[in-house]
Parts: sequence; C-alpha cells; structure tokens
Amino acid sequence: MDNLKLKTVDVKKRPLRDLRISVTDKCNFRCNYCMPAEIFGPDFKFLPQERLLTFEEITRLVHLFVNLGVEKLRITGGEPLMRKDLAELIRKLSHIEGIKDIAMTTNASLLPKHAANLKKAGLHRVSVSLDSLDEERFRKINGRGYSVQSVLDGIEAALEVGLKVKVNMVVQKGMNQKDILPMASYFRERGIILRFIEFMDVGNTNGWKLENVVPSQEIIRQINQEAPLEVIGPNYYGEVATRYRYKDYDAEVGFISSVTQAFCSSCTRARLSAEGHLYTCLFASSGKDIQTPLRKGASDEELLELLHNTWNLRDDHYSEIRLKETPGFKRQKVEMSHIGG
Repeated sequence: MDNLKLKTVDVKKRPLRDLRISVTDKCNFRCNYCMPAEIFGPDFKFLPQERLLTFEEITRLVHLFVNLGVEKLRITGGEPLMRKDLAELIRKLSHIEGIKDIAMTTNASLLPKHAANLKKAGLHRVSVSLDSLDEERFRKINGRGYSVQSVLDGIEAALEVGLKVKVNMVVQKGMNQKDILPMASYFRERGIILRFIEFMDVGNTNGWKLENVVPSQEIIRQINQEAPLEVIGPNYYGEVATRYRYKDYDAEVGFISSVTQAFCSSCTRARLSAEGHLYTCLFASSGKDIQTPLRKGASDEELLELLHNTWNLRDDHYSEIRLKETPGFKRQKVEMSHIGG
C-alpha cells in the first residue's frame, strides 16, 4: 500500500500518530467518572454484536491508518477484555508493518486469565485503572464491588508474562483525594509508573464539576513533600503525561493535566469507536461514520481519502477552551465508555 501513503496533518499542523481502538462499549465495572451505575444499569442497551467492527474490519482500517502516519495502537473499551478472543485481534495487528507499539487500557480484573495469551499475541504493555487502595472506597468507585486485590492480581499477572505496566488514578476531590500519597508510595516501592489524572468532563453522565478537580500541581506538591521529585523530559512528541522521577528512588510518576494544563497543541490521537466511527477528540460531540462505507464495499483508496480528509479538517482544542465556555453552557459529548480514554 506504499502508493497510498498520504501526508496527514490537521488544521493546527498536528500529525496523526496514535490510534485508540474501542473493541466494545461494555464493561464489568461501573466507575462513576465513566459508566455511572445509575445511568448504565441492567436495562441499558449496549451495542449488539453485529454493530461492532469485526477483527478483519479493524485490521483493514489499521493498515490504512498506517499510511496516514499511525505508529502506535491502544486497545480500549469499555473493558476490552470483555471482547471475546481479543488476543486474535492483537495477533493480527502485531503483524502490520509500521506498527511499533500495541498497548491496552484495562481495569485488570480479567488479566489473570488473559495476560499470557495477550503477550504471546504481541501486546507490549497495559495501562491499568486503579483509583484507590482503600477497599471500601475502591468498591464504591468501581460500582460493582470488585476488590482492590482483583486489580493487583491482574497487575501481577501482566508483570509475570513480561508486559510493561502503568497504573492510572483519576483523582476526584471528595472521593479519593486522601489516596494520593498511599498510591504514590505503594507503586514507587514497586517501581511501577503511576500516573495521576485530573478528573475530566468526558461525556455527559459523570456529574463533572470544576470544583471536584484536584490540580496536578497540588498532587505534585503533596508527593514532593514526602518524596522529592525532579522533572524529566517526554519520551516522544505528543506524550500526554508530564514525567517526574523520584530523587531517592528508582521510580517514575506522571501527571495528566487536561483541565489545568491543556496539551491540545501536541495531540496526535484519533479514536475509533466500537461501531466504526472516527473521533478526532476525546471531547467530541460526533464522529465520522467509517463502518457504513466499509461495509458497502468502499475501496482502500476511497476509505483512505475519507480518513485523510477527516483528520485534515480537524480543529479540535476543547481542553484549551473549556474554561472559556459561557457559564451554564453544556455541549453534548460522546461518552468515554464508547470511545475509550
């Protein structure tokens, strides 16, 4: 497909490098900042199987995305491990020339069963969501009574088979702010990178309020008092986390500050929803339907042009304008459980 390659930058000259692929909109957790139980209850209608992109369709699209500059993939959900035979998709994607990294975001509860097969198939690393080490708080946050140990067992399973692991903690004032230092200490001692994420207004159902955001600078201040930190540079252009290392430990910690320190200007990420809509921003209101032309027999050239034009017209910079919105204005946004984080 070399003859199909197209130079792809958006309106703000941002290249396309990362593709996040949602393989399901289902999850076994009901975290309040993503899939609150009162909204995503037992009667909620998730996508039927026939609406989901097949593994063959995803693989074909990734081949095309590579021609637009994509080098890194992240498998998301919902909870991606709820998609049957996920390792088979990883195997297909790992054989695509030009893909340098395949990662997955997961709550880790199902990793003990699947970690070995995922590693063998070609998965490189996982980002594990864990918002507290306190049993009562964690059960409340995940909304389904899952234990902290179920996540820690998943982390251990990933490490045992050689997967790289990072842990993500979404910090909410009044919910788990008191867990900042215990989480930092626990993962620092184990040499596992922990990333603190500011509570974001993704979607419309999580009850986001600015006053519930704990700024990254406050988290850095707290940790630095206990274990001194020093800034280190990014690993690559467009990295979302500001990186620090502990001065007295062989460990790293990161901070994702979408609310207080927007990084829109270097965002290189596109998102493909489980039913094949292409979103150019985590906070988008709508996506471009790719599944319909794909299933109606569009050629590779036609699909590539559609993907290319969608990115070229991209002008998203929501995090830079969030706080400038008219008071009381609320734009409709796609739910995080639908397109992944």
